[in-house]
Amino acid sequence: MDHPHHSLADDLDRLLDTQSSRRQSLRWLLASAAAVPLVSCGGGGGSFGDLVASTVSSSTGSTGTTTVTTGTCAVIPEETGGPYPGDGTNSNGSGVANALTLSGIVRSDIRTSVSPGGATAAGIPTTLKLQVVNVGASCASAAGAAVYLWHCDRNGNYSMYASGLTTENYLRGVQEADSTGTVAFTTIFPGCYSGRMPHIHFEVYPSLAKATSAANRIKTSQFTFPMATLNEAYATTAYGASARNLASMSYATDNVFSDGTSLQMASVSGDPVNGYVVTLTIGVSL
Repeated sequence: MDHPHHSLADDLDRLLDTQSSRRQSLRWLLASAAAVPLVSCGGGGGSFGDLVASTVSSSTGSTGTTTVTTGTCAVIPEETGGPYPGDGTNSNGSGVANALTLSGIVRSDIRTSVSPGGATAAGIPTTLKLQVVNVGASCASAAGAAVYLWHCDRNGNYSMYASGLTTENYLRGVQEADSTGTVAFTTIFPGCYSGRMPHIHFEVYPSLAKATSAANRIKTSQFTFPMATLNEAYATTAYGASARNLASMSYATDNVFSDGTSLQMASVSGDPVNGYVVTLTIGVSL
């Protein structure tokens, strides 16, 4: 059946008449940008594509999953740091839990605890490559910014907080962004615990020198992974509990991702045998 054609301008007028949130409007614009030709704005300005660019594609094979997700010039949503930040803002029952001040916490391989811990988290080897860009400067690379990152282990437990892990600090680390704004962490694929879709927490700081106090953070957020990757990873024996937990949840019911994941869905390549490489562009305002 043929449908009447609407121009982008018509669609924008209709969008502005709705009561949708600013975040939902942004996601609609991202989807529209991928579907229509990008034209110059005139007056010496850049094209619409200079402001918004989105490409989404995915493929799944028997030996692994590859997903390419959104790349945008937009600030990633602010999200809760959750109950297990380990950034000095709360306690673990034995006192203030602050990984930021630990000697050795500035590191790329976060699988093993630094002193006073010594345990190593087991799981599917995973490399995280996050590029921080400054939205306030046309998404130029945020060289010199710092990222503090943390996530649960394959059993769904957080170091510094879970029973028996209060002296451990694995799967937590700080990195300074290089000249391209990129930080890289070697870790394991996180598990899935009841009540939340799998995710990784992070905080962005303006510099490594300021990444010692949560008071200096400029962004707190989370990112997640494609369902194809989650199903593939959790099909392995060691992640059996995660598979059971995931079966009862969805992005639509998650208390963080239910309003959309377009800026928080990481790209993933690899497989459970050889490990995963996870990439994401993180837009912040510096």
